Amino acid sequence: MTSLLAVDIGNTNITIGAFEDQVISATWRLGTRETRTVDEHIWALQGVLRSKNVEPESFDAVVLCSVVPPLTEDYVKALSSLINIEPLVIGPGVRTGIRIHYDRTQDVGADRIVDAVAAHQIYGGPIIVVDIGTATVFDAITADGDYIGGAISPGLEIAADAMFRNTSQLRRVEMVAPDHVIGKSTVASMQSGFVYGFAALIEGMLTRFKSELNPSNPNEVTVVATGGLAKLMSEQTDYFDHINPELTLIGLRIVYEMNNN
Repeated sequence: MTSLLAVDIGNTNITIGAFEDQVISATWRLGTRETRTVDEHIWALQGVLRSKNVEPESFDAVVLCSVVPPLTEDYVKALSSLINIEPLVIGPGVRTGIRIHYDRTQDVGADRIVDAVAAHQIYGGPIIVVDIGTATVFDAITADGDYIGGAISPGLEIAADAMFRNTSQLRRVEMVAPDHVIGKSTVASMQSGFVYGFAALIEGMLTRFKSELNPSNPNEVTVVATGGLAKLMSEQTDYFDHINPELTLIGLRIVYEMNNN
């Protein structure tokens, strides 16, 4: 039995998953903090792992993807020190099994690549991945497993933060769906704009994506949602065929196996 630690460093959170063979046995989430030292990363990693009675030395391998370049090298050092294994970092030269059709292939985030790998292997194609987190990211993968591009829009929380910072009379509100689209109070109006507004954005983009990805039969395109706000959005739209919050971690496991078998 192989024990693999998968680490996804995002702009807001660092998501960590432990695999026993091909099954996720535990997951953790840390806030992304660029100001931490390597020693502090080691301490934080050790603490979260042991919170579920997982010992760092129990892992046989480590795989990592990152969209925060300043943290990548620090985490490589921290993981190497804590687990005594050099992580496989997703980047140029790492085999992924998909062809990337992008003007500059190096511009595609590592998380988007592993999401595409996992989505195509699990659900087939053509498929659209919607990652609903700090940003709302759409990625299109063909039936043959080719990554052909995507779209990036501000995330719900980024948009909310911008509104709070740039208006004098609007305050922060809980991100929940109000009873009606037409709000009867400022709070309900803001919640409607955020939650239902972003649901409409997602539905509109998916309609356009499907028409471009598979013009002859847009309804044959599968949609999988992932990311921290995927569950909230799934309650407001029926456009998602699958919800998989662990898609990136699974993609990391698949890519690791491609490069070590």
